[in-house]
Amino acid sequence: MDYLEHLNEPQREGVINTEGPCMIIAGAGSGKTRVLTMRIAHLIQSKNVDPFNILALTFTNKAAKEMRDRIEGVVGTEARNLWMGTFHSIFARILRTEADKLGYPSNFTIYDTDDSKSLIKNIVKEMGLDDKVYKPNGVLNRISGAKNRLISWQEYLRNPIYKADDESAMKPELGNIYRTYVDRCFKASAMDFDDLLFNTNVLFRDHPDTLNKYQQRFQYVLVDEFQDTNISQYLITKKIAAVRQNICVVGDDAQSIYAFRGADIQNILNFEKDYADLRIIKLEQNYRSTQNIVNAANSVINKNRAQLKKNVWTSNDIGDQIELLKATSDNEEGKLVASSIFEEKMHHQLTNNDFAVLYRTNSQSRAIEEALRRMSIKYKIIGGLSFYQRKEIKDILAYLRFVINQNDEQALRRIINLPKRGIGTATVDKLVVAAYDHELSLWDVISNIGQFIGGRSANAITQFATMIKAFKVETERKDAFEASSYIAKNSGLLRELYEDKTIEGLSRYENVQELLNAIKEFVVNPENEDKSLGAFLQEVALITSVDESDKDNMDAVTLMTIHMAKGLEFKNVYVVGMEEDLFPSQMMLSSRADLEEERRLFYVAITRAKRRLYLSYALNRYRFGRLKTCEPSRFLEDVDPEYIKVNKLSRSRDLQVSTNSNLGYTKNFINSVKQPVNQPTRKIHRPSADFVPSDISKLAEGMKVEHAKFGFGVVTRMDIQGANKKAKVNFENHGEKTLLLSFAKLKILS
Repeated sequence: MDYLEHLNEPQREGVINTEGPCMIIAGAGSGKTRVLTMRIAHLIQSKNVDPFNILALTFTNKAAKEMRDRIEGVVGTEARNLWMGTFHSIFARILRTEADKLGYPSNFTIYDTDDSKSLIKNIVKEMGLDDKVYKPNGVLNRISGAKNRLISWQEYLRNPIYKADDESAMKPELGNIYRTYVDRCFKASAMDFDDLLFNTNVLFRDHPDTLNKYQQRFQYVLVDEFQDTNISQYLITKKIAAVRQNICVVGDDAQSIYAFRGADIQNILNFEKDYADLRIIKLEQNYRSTQNIVNAANSVINKNRAQLKKNVWTSNDIGDQIELLKATSDNEEGKLVASSIFEEKMHHQLTNNDFAVLYRTNSQSRAIEEALRRMSIKYKIIGGLSFYQRKEIKDILAYLRFVINQNDEQALRRIINLPKRGIGTATVDKLVVAAYDHELSLWDVISNIGQFIGGRSANAITQFATMIKAFKVETERKDAFEASSYIAKNSGLLRELYEDKTIEGLSRYENVQELLNAIKEFVVNPENEDKSLGAFLQEVALITSVDESDKDNMDAVTLMTIHMAKGLEFKNVYVVGMEEDLFPSQMMLSSRADLEEERRLFYVAITRAKRRLYLSYALNRYRFGRLKTCEPSRFLEDVDPEYIKVNKLSRSRDLQVSTNSNLGYTKNFINSVKQPVNQPTRKIHRPSADFVPSDISKLAEGMKVEHAKFGFGVVTRMDIQGANKKAKVNFENHGEKTLLLSFAKLKILS
């Protein structure tokens, strides 16, 4: 058993104790994946468990592939027989096998978020509701939240609490939209992501024989990232493991950061209550980060009340202190970060891939991007527009989906006039009305269009229907690549893109070619036994953003939100925007539970760093089009000052720190940070009694002015070219400042 040799004692305990319920609490960087994979390898190699009898659930395809590859390295190709994958992919596999029990065909479509929003938009329009009140995003979130709590539309409509909530939110029709949405998905032979969980619960609830079949099949159940599970996911795994109770969950409550997606931290906090004989194993040795980073992370997470206590430690080097970057503005913050990355690369022979910049919101990337571009530092943004969300890709996929499933209304609406064939919106509305009036599917109406509509539109629809039928014949006798290539060419989409000779058109054409390449890779992959177009579409529907980003191997600084960074690690990490109302988010200050989740998010950010960690904040930041004065985040105070130093790149003479105790950032912390020498003492300026901002159009170089905050100064330079007119002012107590004239409030003195 060579695979046990390099494990520490708690890790070894987590691998060999395979019987009965077990919870492995894994601190950041403690070798969680190694333990989980070696536990599975141990079951196969030493316990002689058939891989077909092991169910391992993850949250990304990337994590599942990494674990499968590691296990295969120990036990050989038998690892390919494991039931291992994401919750959604495994449950989709079960649902396709058992679909008839729920009234679905086995080739049901999986709707992504855009499909769901589009359907909701159609429903709101058909019900004559105000689309400004019933916005697709908000409606979908409400429906998703209900499904994740296993609340059906019937229960939703019966419950007076939900009714009262909706009425107080001025959205009394949400329950009826939910009912119609479920009905339309069913008629379209489609499930959204939440349905894959909701319907699996319904399947096991209403068909005990089916539940028993999977209980007997899966003798061992393992769950990765257990802290991220929602109620629905936990109940399914609990049911499957109920007979033998060989359930092993691995996770870290300190990294539970997905409540907004329905994740319930109580699953891991209260797991012990469900299993009286539970074995708890704590992995507390961090192999990733330096001692300073580990200790700083501990000092932060210890402020949370709701947690499973553990003492994470490391035998790694002490390492450098965490560096605090202070900037006067978000643009200067970007410059400080870019300069620091440039210097680190030069001094320590690092590559761009060694760096990550993490932020709370996507909008923060702008200033960082601009600064990196100016210094010719390559970067990549994770979590931007997904490849599979690009219009040209969704257009092709809609054709492929509809050829497989003619009940897919959203796909039909997308492709019926693409490329343009003279079937306008008004005609489509007539088709919808005809389908509802005669209780038929849209495809039934289209296939018999002569009975409902005449004229030129009818001829175009007939040609469209004939084309789809021909495509269907091709998919039944060809593999996914051959079928999709045929459809892309004969639909007219590929030709239309090829004829567009603009830069954007060329890019779209290349993207479609890249999609065809991906389908070719799927077909030639020996692990994919089913080479059909339907099998490929299921795989695509379940791809996560993390899975996609992993394909990009260029040497570039990684920019992403902290939520996206979970599970990753980098030598050098910059956490930017450490300001009140930004991090912690203003929306997460209404309860202790919300604030503690934000603190866990900060903990996750800190623990992504292996060697060096930087925290930065700006005193002024543009938010929602307005320049806002910012206060340092209360979370900075959570970090033990012993582990922080002010970076030499900070323009300390321009910095101002609030001592507002209500914001939790105190003098004690600032005083504990070693400040640079020769820092001038600044005077607080009180505006003159008659202070009134002057007409800035009269401002000129050499004029004496007064600023409400910076005091008295002289205009040294005017830049009035372009939209953003600026003035440089040399203030007596604050030095030279560049002010945007559209925002500057200056009183001209002479």
